[in-house]
Amino acid sequence: MRNNKKVILVTGGAGFIGKHLCMHLCNNKNNYVICLDNLFSGQIENIIQLKSNCNFEFVRQDVCTPINLKIDEIYHLACPASPVYYQKQPVETIKTNVIGSLNVLELAYKNNAKVLLSSTSEVYGDPLQNPQDEKYWGNVNPVGIRSCYDEGKRCAETLFMDFHKQYNLKIKIARIFNTYGPNMRIDDGRVVSNFIVQALRKKNLTVYGSGNQKRSFCFIDDLVPGLVKLMDSDSNIYYPINLGNPESLKIVNLCKIIIKLTNSNSNIVFKKLPDDDPKLREPCIDLAKKVLDWKPKIKLNLGLLQTIKYFKQVL
Repeated sequence: MRNNKKVILVTGGAGFIGKHLCMHLCNNKNNYVICLDNLFSGQIENIIQLKSNCNFEFVRQDVCTPINLKIDEIYHLACPASPVYYQKQPVETIKTNVIGSLNVLELAYKNNAKVLLSSTSEVYGDPLQNPQDEKYWGNVNPVGIRSCYDEGKRCAETLFMDFHKQYNLKIKIARIFNTYGPNMRIDDGRVVSNFIVQALRKKNLTVYGSGNQKRSFCFIDDLVPGLVKLMDSDSNIYYPINLGNPESLKIVNLCKIIIKLTNSNSNIVFKKLPDDDPKLREPCIDLAKKVLDWKPKIKLNLGLLQTIKYFKQVL
C-alpha cells in the first residue's frame, strides 16, 4: 500500500549496498520502497525476504530506459561498482552513469523529488593528495581500463550539479569509499570478498602489487545510515560529501588480519598490479562529521567477522 507513505525509489536496489539500504528504509512503516534493478550485478536473492513486505516492490528494469513512476525520493545506486563487472561491460557502465543518471534526474524533476547520487571515491583516481577531501579534483586517467566507472561517476556528478543549478532540483551527492559486509558477491572481485573467499577455501590470498597500497574500509551498517542522513539533510547541502572510514591500512596487513580471523593456513602470493590501480585511498570525513553528524563506529575486526560469517554460510 502506498497511501500516505513516502514513496522511495532505489535504483540498483538488488545490489550489495542497495539491498541493505532497502532493508533499512523498509524498517520505517511510513516508507514505501521501490527497488529498480536489471540484475546485471545485483542478485534477486538479496531482496527475496523483502518481496513479502507490503511496503516493498521490485521492478526489473534497466535504468537506461525511461522510468515512469510516482515517487517522493530517489537513491540512485544503479551501476556495477566492482572492476570485474564494469570492465566486463565498459560501454554499458558509462551509459548507466550518464544516460541512467539523466533518466533519474528527469524523473526527479517531473516529480519534484529529492534525489541522491551514490558517487564514489574513484572520482579522485590515483590521488596525489592524502587524505582526499571534497575540494580535491582528483587524478583520473580518462582513457584507462577504469575510466568507464571513474569518468562515468564524474560525469554523473556534473549532471546532478547542473540540474540543481538550472532547475533548482533538490540533489545530494555521496562519494562512497570502500564498503564491505554481508551480501557482497563471491565473485565481486574486490579485496575484502576476494581475501575472505580465498582464505575460507584454503587457497592462497592474491595481492596485486607490493601490498603496500593503502585502503580504508567502511562496514555497510555504518554507510547506510550515512546515506539516509545525507538524504534527510538541509536543502543547502547539495555538494559532494565523502562517506567512508578514515582509518586506512595496507592491503598486505588486511590479508594477515583475514587469515587470522578465518583460522586459515593460506599463504600470500603477489601478482602484477593492474593499470591505474590507486596507491592511496583514504577519506577526509570532516565535512560529514560537521554537516551530518556522521562517522563510522564499527571496528574493522568486528565488521570482518560478520562478513566472514556470511561467506561461510554462502560457501
